[in-house]
Amino acid sequence: MKSRGAISLGYECVLIDVECHISNNLPGITIVGLATRSVDESRERIRAAFSASGLELPRRKILINLAPADIAKDDSGLDFAIAAAIIGKDMAKGLGNSAYIGELGLDGILKPVRGLVGKLLEARSQGVDSVYVPEVMSEQAALVPGIKIYPIKNLRQFVSIIQGEEIQLVRSSSSKNAPKREYLLDDIVGQAHAKRALLVAAAGRHNLHMYGPPGTGKTMLAKAASELLPNLSREESLVVTHIHSLATHESDAIIDQAPFRAPHHTASDISIIGGGSHARPGEISLAHLGILMLDELPEYSKSTLEALRQPLEDKRVTVSRARVSTTYPADFMLIATSNPCPCGFYGSDKPCSCSPYEIIRYQKRLSGPIMDRIDMHIQVNAIDPEKLLENVAQKQKTVDYKKIVAGAHESQRNRNSGKLNCLLSAKQLNKFGQLSTEAKHFLDQAAHSLKFSSRAYIRIVRVARTIADLEHSEEISKNHIGEALQYRQRDSIL
Repeated sequence: MKSRGAISLGYECVLIDVECHISNNLPGITIVGLATRSVDESRERIRAAFSASGLELPRRKILINLAPADIAKDDSGLDFAIAAAIIGKDMAKGLGNSAYIGELGLDGILKPVRGLVGKLLEARSQGVDSVYVPEVMSEQAALVPGIKIYPIKNLRQFVSIIQGEEIQLVRSSSSKNAPKREYLLDDIVGQAHAKRALLVAAAGRHNLHMYGPPGTGKTMLAKAASELLPNLSREESLVVTHIHSLATHESDAIIDQAPFRAPHHTASDISIIGGGSHARPGEISLAHLGILMLDELPEYSKSTLEALRQPLEDKRVTVSRARVSTTYPADFMLIATSNPCPCGFYGSDKPCSCSPYEIIRYQKRLSGPIMDRIDMHIQVNAIDPEKLLENVAQKQKTVDYKKIVAGAHESQRNRNSGKLNCLLSAKQLNKFGQLSTEAKHFLDQAAHSLKFSSRAYIRIVRVARTIADLEHSEEISKNHIGEALQYRQRDSIL
C-alpha cells in the first residue's frame, strides 16, 4: 500500500512516496528511507494516536519506506501520510491519487505544519488530485487553486471517510480584513518633500534612504510607507504566505497584505539574510513583495550591510548549508534611515558634539556599493514645533495614496510585460523607458558632471520612469529626470 506526503527542502518542496509493508514478524514499526529523528519519532506519535482514536494498530511487523531514499526527511508533516498508508494497508482500501499532510498529536488530532502552501503547489504540479490537510489549516490551503482540499480534524474522522463517509471540500473565502496600520501618511505633519519621495518610491518599489537629525519623523515616515503598497494578488499571496509559513510559528496564517519587516540593528546576519541549520528564510525574504525597514542603518553590522548587496541587485538570496542549498525570493523595497553623525546633529541648527574623526568614521560605515544600490536619497529636516498641533487639528485626508500607487503598478505591469520599474534592465529601459531627446541629453550631461556609475545611471532612469507614470506621461521628460536627479544627492551623509 502506498500513500503520498510532502516535505520542505528550504524554499522548495518534494513529494514523498510512503510505502507500507506488513509481515508476520515480531510486532513493531520500522521506518527506512533516510528519516531523521523527527520523522523516526513519528512511530510513537502514531501508536498513541491510534490508541486515542480507538483504532487497533496491526500486531505485526510494519515496514515504512520513504522514497526517494537519498533525500533526508526532516518533516513531522509526514505523520499523516505514514498513518494513512498503515490504515489503507490494514483495511485493504485504496487511497487513490491523493496526498496526506499533517502532524499527529498523541490524541489523534492533526496539527499544523510548516510550508503547507508550497507542498500543495508541488502536489498539484505532480498531478495529485486531492490533498487531506489539518482542519485548522483549511483556509490557508484554499488559497491554492486547481486541487481538491479535504479538511481532517483527527484520525478517527479520516477512517470514517475511508469507510465511505462524505466530507465537504474546502472553498476559498474572499472576505479578508486588512490589518490596521500604526501610522498613516496623513498623520505626519509637513515633510512634503519626504512624502513625495515616499509616493515615488512606493509607485515603483524603489529603495529609499532618509537621513537627517533625530526627531524629524524619519521612522514615522518609513512606517507610514506600508499604507501605500496595494494588497497582494492571489499569486503573490501564495508566495508570501509560503515563505512566512516556513519561518514563523504562525504556520496557518494567510498573508494578503504587503509585509512590513523592521528588524532591530542588533539582529544577527542569519536572522536578516537567512540560514541556520535548516536554511530558513531571513527578514529580507519575509519582506518579499513588501517593505524592509532598516532604522538607523549605520548601526547594523558591516557584515550584514555588505550581505545585502546581492539581494538588492538580484532580488533573491541563496542560502547554502551542509545538508541543503536553497534560493529564496527577496524582492523587497528597502527603506533605510540614518543620522549624519553619532549625536545626530551634524549639519543641523543644533550644535554637534562629535569630532571630525567620529563623523567620518560614522559615515564610512555605509559603503559606496551599498549606497549606490539605493535608488533615492532624501534629507528630512526638522518641523517648526508651533506647527505640529495646529496642523494635526486641521488635517483632513484628501488623497488616496494607495489607489495612486496601485494605478501606477498596474500601468507599469501592462507596459513592462508584468514587471515594475524597479526590475527593468538596461535593455528593457531602452525599450520601455521612452526618454525624450532633451531628457536624454540632460541626463548624459549630469552623469558626466557628477560622475555617476552605470548602476546609478540606470536607477535614475527607473525612478524617472516612475515619476512619469505618476503623471500619466508616456514619455520621460527633462522635468522627470530633474526630479530623479534630486534623489541622488547625498551631500549630508557621504
